[in-house]
Amino acid sequence: MRLRAPEQLGRGFNLFWLGKSISNVGDRVTVFVVPTLMIFVLHASALQVGIVAMAQYLGIPLLGPVAGVLVDRWDKRLTLLVCDLVRLLAVAVIPLAYWLDFLSTPLLFCCVATVSGATIFFTVGYLVAVPAVVEKEHLVRAYSRLEGSGSVAEVSGPSIAAALYSALGTAALLVDAASYLVSAACFRWMRPWGERTAVQGSVWQRLTLGFRLNWQDPVLRRVVLAAITLNSGGPVFVTVLPVLAYRGLGVSVGVFGAAMSAGAVGALLGALLAPRISARFGIGRTLAWGLLLHCLVGLGVLAAPALPAGPVIAATMGAYGFFMSCINVCSAPARQSRMSAQHQGVMHAAFRTATWGVIPLAALAGGLAVSLLTGPLGVLDAARWTMVGGTLLAACSFLPALGVQSRLDADLPKAVDSVTELAEATP
Repeated sequence: MRLRAPEQLGRGFNLFWLGKSISNVGDRVTVFVVPTLMIFVLHASALQVGIVAMAQYLGIPLLGPVAGVLVDRWDKRLTLLVCDLVRLLAVAVIPLAYWLDFLSTPLLFCCVATVSGATIFFTVGYLVAVPAVVEKEHLVRAYSRLEGSGSVAEVSGPSIAAALYSALGTAALLVDAASYLVSAACFRWMRPWGERTAVQGSVWQRLTLGFRLNWQDPVLRRVVLAAITLNSGGPVFVTVLPVLAYRGLGVSVGVFGAAMSAGAVGALLGALLAPRISARFGIGRTLAWGLLLHCLVGLGVLAAPALPAGPVIAATMGAYGFFMSCINVCSAPARQSRMSAQHQGVMHAAFRTATWGVIPLAALAGGLAVSLLTGPLGVLDAARWTMVGGTLLAACSFLPALGVQSRLDADLPKAVDSVTELAEATP
């Protein structure tokens, strides 16, 4: 019998990786083009731009738990394929509406919300797909490659989007639509996997089971608490950073864009090195220290304006992105090792709903805090103090993550048994 070389992850994963990587770049095009259209074509107000941006998050609290229940009952490969086709149509409607002269803010809201909803189902299926097509011992390497390609999209996407919009205008969105078509084709070419799972219980019972599974298992509970804490403070930092850069430090758009690209380069480097780091120190230990260092390096922005703002932001975001990749590469394998294939969907959906649901509130809190503090402190100090508060809150995510490694080492068999017992006890 011929053994697969350790560095090879198989044809199925390679097709999945190709489609996901191409659609990641396409996503960057839409993220750039939609607000540009609103400002320069529809002459939308800042509030309207914000409302359409909010549509990106609507799928998380509204569809997250249900997505996990349904994806468990559906053919996983077919689900991902259909999600790509739905997103293709939703994005293609925008240039069509522009050419037929009925493009509007409500239409953009509906299109973005549709993409968001399909992405929720896709993400749940995607998290189930990776362990279905990759052997367990190669999961960290697989997530590293996915994280790396995502970082490449973050680095190259904005410049590609700007060039496409300059050349094609609204038609640039067809590039994103085409990327979803390529992704769907890759799923079609993969060998069948992830057929619908026979599950017991009603939709409501399966929905609540996902939250119970995340809370009962000691590793999952710690990761959930860490992620909620991180997402309660981290978005404050990210939301306020442009205010600090543009209004507080007077950084130009070009300098700030280059600095943010440095963050994406750091994320790519982190994705490449995370498998080696976690192999040496353990997935749980890498996750915990990655959370702490990811937050604390953000305080590096306080070095400006004493030091040149552009290099300070670039260095800070490079380190910030590096440790964020370490977190992402280690989080999913740590959680998947605690769950049987039958319950992966509901577990991931409940996790994402609980941990991402706080992001819009955190972003709103950051903007509100700067607005309230600008009067007495000025915009620079208001932004700095708000970012410090958000960063210190996010850094507390290190505390619940500390016990993950010891649990991973000690009681994996017990975890699998407890999952089975809880599922069987569900009416």
